Order: sequence, then C-alpha cells, then structure tokens
Amino acid sequence: MHKNVIITGGSKGIGKAIALELAGAGFNIAICSRNGAEGNQLIAELQNINAHGQFKAFVCDVKIKQEVVQFASFVKDFFENKIDVLINNAGTFIPGLITEEEEGNLEKMIETNLYSAYHLTRELIGLMQHQKSGHVINMCSIASEIAYPNGGSYSISKFALLGFSKVLREEMKPYNVKVTSILPGATWSDSWKGVDLPESRLMQAEDIAKIVLCALTLSDSATLEEITVRPQLGDL
Repeated sequence: MHKNVIITGGSKGIGKAIALELAGAGFNIAICSRNGAEGNQLIAELQNINAHGQFKAFVCDVKIKQEVVQFASFVKDFFENKIDVLINNAGTFIPGLITEEEEGNLEKMIETNLYSAYHLTRELIGLMQHQKSGHVINMCSIASEIAYPNGGSYSISKFALLGFSKVLREEMKPYNVKVTSILPGATWSDSWKGVDLPESRLMQAEDIAKIVLCALTLSDSATLEEITVRPQLGDL
C-alpha cells in the first residue's frame, strides 16, 4: 500500500522539494499553500512524476486556525482517514532584534511556525494513534537550538517548535508513532532571494528532501529523532 503524506507549505522551497522527492518514491501527497496557482502547478508536476499517485492541493493560510482545521478535514476526506505521514513544513522568517523588531512579528511567526503545526497535529494525530502507526516530521531550524543576532522572534518560534516535537515524541511512543525534528541550516528558498552569495554556499532544498525520504524508509524499530544539517562551510 502506498503511504499518504501531508505537507504544509508544499508549493515552494523545501516543501516542494519534499513533495517531488516523495512522489518519485511512490507516496500519495496532499499539500497546502497560500497560492492556489502554485499549488496546482505542483500537482501537475507530481502527476507527471507518478501518473498513478493521488495528489491534491488545498489553499490555506496556516497562521489562521480555522483554515488549518478546514485543511485537516479536507485531507481526512481525501485520504479516507488513512494518514501515514504529516510534515509540518510551513514557516516564515522575518529578521530583527527582539528589542527593535516591528510590533507583531512575534505573533506572526508563532502563529505560522508553531501554532500551525500544533493545531494540524492535534487534528490528525488521533488517526495515527488509532492505526498504531504514523510519522510526524517537524521542520525546525538551526535557530531551534542556537540563538543568533537578528534572529529575534524567529528563533523564539523555532525553539518552541523543537520543544513541541520533543513532547510529542514522548507522548506518541506507546502508539508506535514516530516524531522527527529536522534542523536545517541555511537552505536556498524564498527567504534567501537576492542574497549576494554563491549557490554553493547554501544547501539545496533537495538535500533536505532526501533526508526526509531517509527518515521515512527506516524500519519500524528505528527513528531519526533529531537531524541537524548545515552547509559544508558552516552557518551564515
């Protein structure tokens, strides 16, 4: 049986790379994206990779709880209540110092980077508990464990996401549900558009996608709990 995967923020960057990698490996995929055209374009690409797969996109702004709940209802129907993998990938980065950043930045990043994962997981984890199987992957960050200047509220939100992952991992052990935290360093995405650096200085989104596939193809008795991956020359 092909496994059913949900990816938030799946139409670009790391999320898109993960979707392309998993489609090639035979997974069925549902994504959410704020941009409907980008989501539909990705679905067409996935169908070209695997004509027999099940693929669907849903328009959703994950910082809005009600839209997250609607997305959860949608994927339950689409996959007929059989969900094997949840990848909480959606996130946003707004640079700034805690003492100087714009009012509301913390709320924006907590809502997008933490609450979206919290609410969607709570909506779907019961299916995995009932199945006695499943895998939740949370896209954390190097900023989840290292404070750095100009990281501000972004670091706060990512520290919290890693904490959420650690607690969830302990709670899910009796149900045979795996929880993996991925902590990437600088990776080419929209957040790095316009930066004056050679492409080789940052990791590729495809690198993270390969790590996700590795985590999903281990035996039932093995779990990659936390994975830290950095550019070869180190953090920026």
